[in-house]
Amino acid sequence: MSLRPDPLRGALALTLALLVPGCAVGPNYVKPATVSPAAFKEAPVDPSEWKVAQPADAFPRGAWWKIFGDPDLDALEKQLSSANTTIAQAEARYRAARAILRQTRADIYPTVTAAAGVTRARTLTTQPGAPGPVPVTATTYAATGDASWELDVWGRVRRNVESSVASVAAAQADLENVRLSMQAELAVAWYQLHGFDAQIALLTTNADAEAEALKLTVNRHNQGVVSGVDVAQAETLLETTRAQAIDVGISRAQTEHAIAFLVGKAPADLTIPPAKIAVAPPVIPGLLPSELLERRPDVAAAERRTAAASALIGVAIAAYFPNVSLNASAGFVSTTLSKLFTAPAFIWSLGPSALATLFDAGRRRGVTEQRRAEYDAAVGAYRETALTAFQEVEDQLAALRLLAFEERQQAAAVAAAEKAVRLAENRYQGGITTYLEVVTAQTIALSNERTAVDILTRRMVASVNLVRALGGGFEAGKAP
Repeated sequence: MSLRPDPLRGALALTLALLVPGCAVGPNYVKPATVSPAAFKEAPVDPSEWKVAQPADAFPRGAWWKIFGDPDLDALEKQLSSANTTIAQAEARYRAARAILRQTRADIYPTVTAAAGVTRARTLTTQPGAPGPVPVTATTYAATGDASWELDVWGRVRRNVESSVASVAAAQADLENVRLSMQAELAVAWYQLHGFDAQIALLTTNADAEAEALKLTVNRHNQGVVSGVDVAQAETLLETTRAQAIDVGISRAQTEHAIAFLVGKAPADLTIPPAKIAVAPPVIPGLLPSELLERRPDVAAAERRTAAASALIGVAIAAYFPNVSLNASAGFVSTTLSKLFTAPAFIWSLGPSALATLFDAGRRRGVTEQRRAEYDAAVGAYRETALTAFQEVEDQLAALRLLAFEERQQAAAVAAAEKAVRLAENRYQGGITTYLEVVTAQTIALSNERTAVDILTRRMVASVNLVRALGGGFEAGKAP
């Protein structure tokens, strides 16, 4: 029995030792802590305006706008989901992140290559009895395969995969955030459009009434009852109202064009009939502040980027350790094609290797410091995004609460202004005052009526923005 060491047996023993799972260097990710208040400061006290959502009455998954009960808006939102160009770009970035993950995961497995070739070469060889080297021409046939496998002893590959997985989740959350933003932008534009419709209708109605008043004033002037100043003032009021209607029409047209862009159409291909806002601001299902961080896609994306940055620290630290790999090669080499795939022509090699960087002038240290700094920046961005989420919810809650109060006050102002118009008209017809008093009263009344329309529009917009601030129908735990 021979006691000489077997090189193949030794290589296999070393390989098996290296195949034992090693530790993954670098920090294990822990979700950063954020500020989370116990309750929202601006949450309404009235339960009919705000209630903590139960599982049965949360926002519709993926179709949160249905809470507004507007079928026309629902139809446009469906078009947006399939045709919006910004969403398409975000979806492509998500697919790119998934492709990068597949590339990273490939490092877990061996790389196998195959080669085949024919070589004809002339060499010099020494033969017995020859006065010198003799040229020999021969053809060599080869068919070989090679395999190389990086043994993830220090966890570099695992940390890379961990970072890529988190990056895919961040890209998916980015896609949902873009989708939510575009949906909210469409809903805001929709209610602004119909707010402009209501203002145009109001201005048109007032212009018609002012045109009749102008006729009466002209008749009274022709009868010598009033002066030409009254006629001029009536004309000024009428033309001013018509000009205001045209100005609002410009905003209305531009908003309609913006809606066409959002649903992926040219402005010429979309016409929305005029209509007033036909629904009231809905009761928004509320959330606890602690739940908000699980419902905001931008917060989820920021948190996943923090996890990705943490994993890259481990990748940087792994560069301090040797890169261990297992290399194998096998094939057939013969000078005769017919004997290529025979046992005597079979060759092979197998063995592990290690490559260590002994000096790099501080490059690895610089990369590690960079990754740690990037992680700290990601943590800061995550906490900033969380605070922004709380701020946006509070802003919209305050807007809805105060706009509801302002709407009641404005209704009283409209009633008082209309009463003033009636009194001014009666005084003018009785010859007690000039037409200037009527013009002033009508101007104030119209301004108050337009303000009332604007407040309703702002309430609808604030409702949409609150739904968006609460994350719409997104749930981080259910994201694919």
